[in-house]
Amino acid sequence: MAQLDHPASFKLLSLFSLIPHAWATLYSPYAFDPLKHLGRVSPYFEPRDAQPSSPDAPQGCTVTRAAYLSRHGAINVNDDDYEDWIEPFLSKFQNHTGTDWSKIPPLNFLANYVSPFAPGEEPETPTRIGELESTQLAADITIRYPSLKIPSRVWASAPDRTFFSGKAFVRGLQTDDHPINLVSVVEGHQGGANSLVPYQACPAYHEGNDEAKTYREIFTKPIKARFNSLAPEYNFTTTDVVGMILLCGYESVIRGNSPFCNLELFSPDEWLGWEYADDIRYHYDVGYGNPFSGIIGFPWFNATAELLMRETADEDLYVSFSHRTLPSMAFVAMGLFNNSAFGGTGAAINDTMPLDRINPRRAWRTSEITPCLGNLAIERLACKGSYGFEDGDYYRPLVNHAPQPLPGCTDGPGGSCSRSGFESFIEEKEKMFGGFSQRCQVDYDNSTDFVSFYE
Repeated sequence: MAQLDHPASFKLLSLFSLIPHAWATLYSPYAFDPLKHLGRVSPYFEPRDAQPSSPDAPQGCTVTRAAYLSRHGAINVNDDDYEDWIEPFLSKFQNHTGTDWSKIPPLNFLANYVSPFAPGEEPETPTRIGELESTQLAADITIRYPSLKIPSRVWASAPDRTFFSGKAFVRGLQTDDHPINLVSVVEGHQGGANSLVPYQACPAYHEGNDEAKTYREIFTKPIKARFNSLAPEYNFTTTDVVGMILLCGYESVIRGNSPFCNLELFSPDEWLGWEYADDIRYHYDVGYGNPFSGIIGFPWFNATAELLMRETADEDLYVSFSHRTLPSMAFVAMGLFNNSAFGGTGAAINDTMPLDRINPRRAWRTSEITPCLGNLAIERLACKGSYGFEDGDYYRPLVNHAPQPLPGCTDGPGGSCSRSGFESFIEEKEKMFGGFSQRCQVDYDNSTDFVSFYE
């Protein structure tokens, strides 16, 4: 015991007492969840950033008005995903009898596999999970803004998947004393910017989908080789692999889980390969790789900013449900998730999304920014007594509850944007992206550059 009285002995004991903590920190088990890396098919989740900012209002600030733009909740399956990838795989699999799948792990589950889609079922039918997600969003907003009055209206684009999400949200938010009117915003090819799907009214806009093919073939090549070595008579193709990956997401929503999510079927690196291929697609489709993204997304941002800056407004909360396209395009109009924002290299934006290898440091990650029910919020903050800042109104966006600083306007509490800075920010973005009708080369009468359906 006398030896323990030596100072060095106490140091040694102290060191050993830290080992359990160090072991947990340095050697914590590796965990990977495919559902958080499925791109457009990812169910809603809130990513944990390397530097997570608190979603609470900054010290001395109170939210006095807010606007939300949300993607619809989970659905059975998207039409294009089903027709282009899933149905071809399922049809081929169901008509193939030359393989005894039960003897081929990890594909042995296919021996008794049954499609999650009922015959004759509408592919884009909203699921119960999707409705629960929307109701949960209503509960979150109720808790988040206890002092804001319940809105009298909520807006949704016309298709079932968005309208049903709006309906479920209204059910979760309204009370007997405060009914809410769900307003259907008609989609059309001649409505100008006054829509929740304005890309349809922009003749010059073209989807960017071809670019993703290059990396899709790169990441599926070893998968096809591996599967074909196990079942050479089946001849796995890129369509089969993508169909299986998409089934992981859609089937998990329908049934609660899916054998296609098995990490023995696709490794974490292979899931990350799919995620990057999808990020390439939406970079060129609705992101910074499409020259019309900011033009189409700006009218919603401009109208929303104007509603938030008014002295008085009809609502404390403005909530809208759309597809993944408009929130993504609004991100571009606002300069959010720009891969080049801190680059300083002068590289073109498309160079940040190479087609032959993954950019692991990209900000544009579809799984995180537009999962099902992914949402963009902009808050108006009334701040008083915030140390180091003048009293007044400030503004900040949040994406899936995570605050996002506006590039070049972080002069307020918690990285928010002052009113004068916000006004200048909007003027700058209008110079970059204003003029929807002219820049979209509208060829029909009665177009508009503005969103007015909130009035």
